[in-house]
Amino acid sequence: MIPQPLVSVLMPAYNAKDYAGLAIESILNQTFADFEFIIIDDGSSDQTTLIIEKYAKEDGRIVFLKNNQNLKISQTLNLGLKIAKGEFIARMDADDWSYPERLGMQLDFMMAHPEVAINGANIEICDQNLNVLNVRTYPNTNSQIRNKIFRLNPFAHSVTFYKTEIAKKAGGYDANFNLAEDYDLYFRMGKYGEFANISKVLLKLRTHPQSLSAQQISTQSRLNFSVRLKALKTYGYKANWSDKIFLFFNYLGIFLIPNQLKFKLYNLIRRLYG
Repeated sequence: MIPQPLVSVLMPAYNAKDYAGLAIESILNQTFADFEFIIIDDGSSDQTTLIIEKYAKEDGRIVFLKNNQNLKISQTLNLGLKIAKGEFIARMDADDWSYPERLGMQLDFMMAHPEVAINGANIEICDQNLNVLNVRTYPNTNSQIRNKIFRLNPFAHSVTFYKTEIAKKAGGYDANFNLAEDYDLYFRMGKYGEFANISKVLLKLRTHPQSLSAQQISTQSRLNFSVRLKALKTYGYKANWSDKIFLFFNYLGIFLIPNQLKFKLYNLIRRLYG
């Protein structure tokens, strides 16, 4: 274990036996090595625990915790935030894969831009076997991101890299917004610093039948709308006229658009406005 790591990689895992090994290896094989790797098993009922324990015995940078029951992602991430020693948090999901230069590039960016609270990167959308289906790009600058934040989540959560102190100051993840917990946190962190995305692909995001976006798109759509409203009413953000039109149709879509069509429309909007 590194006594005072610069970066804390935070990865929750739940019933991820088929993918966790590759995800862990992609972090352990990073070109930047000064990190602790906090992995929290959120009450898995498969062999995920055994897989994580194997890697933890082999690499002292891994800090392994296991929830006695499934607490869901927000509470699990907050447990990790609480014990993190690093100045920065690098998020990772147990079914994704990070390119070797990811942590080094994101750290260099944050050190060169101290005004930035959180940065992300472009990602490759992949199938179950990590074969690339398409590339998802994100707006780069603070102004571009803030101009689009009401229409789209401006970051891919599992490739975000942010300041630990600001995440804690913002209150961490809100369990009331599971499935949109990251989107809500970005709005709150944005009050204390700027946003940025690196215009390079740094992560492969795996899609599969059990993915939350495929199973619970209706709930996620409703929660995203709630986050946007809270940003307006509570967090002090201002929406322009196009944002307000989008919010109106977003609200109608929650009730009128079938889930499968929601998923297709989301991908279309992401391609148009990413």
